[in-house]
Amino acid sequence: MGNYEIYDIEQLIKLNSYVGRGIILGKSENGRYAVTAYFIMGRSENSRNRIFVESGDFVRILPFEEYKVSDPSLVIYSPVKKTGDTLIVTNGSQTDNIFSFIQSGKTFEEALDLCQFEPDAPNFTPRISGIIYNESKGDFKYKLSILKSGDANGSVCNRFTFSYTPLSGLGHFIHTYNCDGNPLPTFTGEPERVLIPNDIDEFVNSLWTNLDEQNKISLYVRYFDTQKGCARTRLINKNK
Repeated sequence: MGNYEIYDIEQLIKLNSYVGRGIILGKSENGRYAVTAYFIMGRSENSRNRIFVESGDFVRILPFEEYKVSDPSLVIYSPVKKTGDTLIVTNGSQTDNIFSFIQSGKTFEEALDLCQFEPDAPNFTPRISGIIYNESKGDFKYKLSILKSGDANGSVCNRFTFSYTPLSGLGHFIHTYNCDGNPLPTFTGEPERVLIPNDIDEFVNSLWTNLDEQNKISLYVRYFDTQKGCARTRLINKNK
């Protein structure tokens, strides 16, 4: 039989100093909310010099102090975008690619076929992406994807997509790294099963307080009410 255990999010992140960037998609316990969470962590000065900025249904990452930016290519992007009834969340520039493909009637997978892991050897950071379809309806569905190197040399890209029919109280958590290390060990296995509470602030607190204090940077959480057709969001930046 499969493992159907559902973890509290703190069980997966509290003692792990570096899970990198993470996406959680799922459904609240009462079945009312489509839930999205995205966070970033960083070890370098360039990576830590960032903030989330929310503008409607879009979230952008911007430099906290412009003069400290050494290379914006892999750290400055839009992690969250919405088009119609579809919400997109990713850890990189693939957000824009998925957004344009969905708008033109193409698929999540087609967009990601044109992307691969990040060119940051020796880590070859995976590109993780999520999408929620028919967000305003109780029967919404979601997918998670990871694009990662097939070997230590970055010679091939392996692509994995996980498709889900939501269950009340259940979310799926995917992150870029298993843990800290040099090089950083790429996330392996299926997305982890996590409990999604009804209260957005309870979930935000569980995430933010248990992410490593030194390495956490920013967190965004969105609860979309499928009955009322509106969203509540929370955004936290370590850099004030």
